[in-house]
Amino acid sequence: MNGNDTAGTPGISRRTLLGGAAVGALGAVTAAAVPAAADPGHVPQLWREFAHDPVRHPQIPYVGRAGYGGGALRLPRPPVVADVRDFGAVADGRTDCAPAINRALAAAGEAGSGTVTVPAGTFRIDGLVRLGHSHVVLRGAGSGRTTLYATRNLTELIGPYGSRYGGDKSSWSWAGGLIWLAPQARWNALTEAIRARQWPFEGWTGNRRDEWRALTAVAPARRGDRTVTVADPAGLRPGALVLLRLADDAGHTLLRHMAGDGPGPAAYTWADKSKLLSYVPYEWPVRVTRVHCRRVTLERPLPLDVRPEWEPHFTTHVPELTGAGVEGLTLEAVETPQRPHLLDLGHNGVVLQCAYDCWVDDVTVRHTDNGFGLVAASACTLRHTRVAGRGSHHPYFCREGSHDNLIEDFTIEERTVPAPPGTQLHGINVEGLSSYNVWSRGDMRTGTFDSHRGLPFADVRTDITVTNDGRHGGDASAGPLFGARFTHWNIRVTNGRAGLVRIDGLAPYSATVGINEVREFGQTDVPDFDGDLHSRLELYGTSDVVRPRNLYEAQRALTKGAGR
Repeated sequence: MNGNDTAGTPGISRRTLLGGAAVGALGAVTAAAVPAAADPGHVPQLWREFAHDPVRHPQIPYVGRAGYGGGALRLPRPPVVADVRDFGAVADGRTDCAPAINRALAAAGEAGSGTVTVPAGTFRIDGLVRLGHSHVVLRGAGSGRTTLYATRNLTELIGPYGSRYGGDKSSWSWAGGLIWLAPQARWNALTEAIRARQWPFEGWTGNRRDEWRALTAVAPARRGDRTVTVADPAGLRPGALVLLRLADDAGHTLLRHMAGDGPGPAAYTWADKSKLLSYVPYEWPVRVTRVHCRRVTLERPLPLDVRPEWEPHFTTHVPELTGAGVEGLTLEAVETPQRPHLLDLGHNGVVLQCAYDCWVDDVTVRHTDNGFGLVAASACTLRHTRVAGRGSHHPYFCREGSHDNLIEDFTIEERTVPAPPGTQLHGINVEGLSSYNVWSRGDMRTGTFDSHRGLPFADVRTDITVTNDGRHGGDASAGPLFGARFTHWNIRVTNGRAGLVRIDGLAPYSATVGINEVREFGQTDVPDFDGDLHSRLELYGTSDVVRPRNLYEAQRALTKGAGR
């Protein structure tokens, strides 16, 4: 069955689903918790199942705590400590204001926290803007009032050296921003790599995957557990951020588990997927909320099972950037033609790297190669963001093990000039084992739901209108397009194209709920796994009638109702 039955639960009995699994961290949710609908038939069976066991449903991931502060509705407002004009910034169109902005940000960092304001006007920047200190916010007067006008690209500012994947591909096709949020330790690694003509590894554990120190081993546990048992709690304390590190084994059972286990993933050839294998071990950052003897409670439920064969540990990592944000401004790059695919010069927008509990709010990027990026970033919120101008390679990218992020109220505008030959447009990208990310309430006037291979899993797109005219990317060595528990919920496709939106024939253990009728044209894909995908399709041929309308908001309501 690949999703053509809308009434029941093919391949999984209701008794098995509801009676066999423990309720998990959220506790049982009664039928009364299911949101009311004018027509009860518009509440899909999938939602009713999910509400009974939110953290262990086989097709729908639990994402109710995605984003800053576990899905906090309000973002922090640190007190103002600096104005960029006091450090030499002038909105005259001639003065390079990047040094002044960076001095103001550094001063706020040295003070320990605070907001740096940029008043209304257009400020020229000939260099990149760096946020490297935690609890520092860069705030403009509003995206329609404050503009940073960027005259140079990352190739000019940092270097043109090739990517870590070899060839002539530009590193700036998937990394780096003209506003770049990353901890100081990552900047130090970048500087060292430039001197050595190497590309710095983008994840949490440095340029080499063995640059980590184990804090303690973790006992076996189930996906959805929030409390685990550790061998030695001495190195753990409430409020600390740790990495859960899961290594793969010779049989690639970890990758198979990410794909839902079963015959299809077991028969898949994993060993030759060199780019995919470079993404493991899987690293999941999470805060500790309580330590009691050897029992440790986590901020979020476990994203996967924890099995001894994967050598599970809590480990150290590069010190995270936390509590930092960018608000209320437009970053406009000098308008240049879009370059051929993978040769981006790096007119990139805002990128968060090794960031946890950070945010971007009311920010527009214009004429960028790549718009907003999450690179080994987790628990971050992008809210009221917009990509505009001549067209972008990646309007949004989410990669290199980025987890639990929330992108909501986002817009990708129609491009203002035709796409040059040889360029590509992706849309909202996810790749590189990134998991439990949410795209919510979007207006995509161009692009697609881009899975860039690399086995992303348990990601949600919900309540989005899309003119589905983009293409997905990812080469064969990156492995499968989808892992388990991808969910597309209430999607309105304006041009009837199915590609990468209706996924019941492509993604294992997936859910496609409440989309209008679509047809395939252009790029066509086949499933990566043989046999029954255990995918589900409900309320096909409709949109905007599914209840709940927004899957993330409904899950967040369940979280609040359970007191979590």
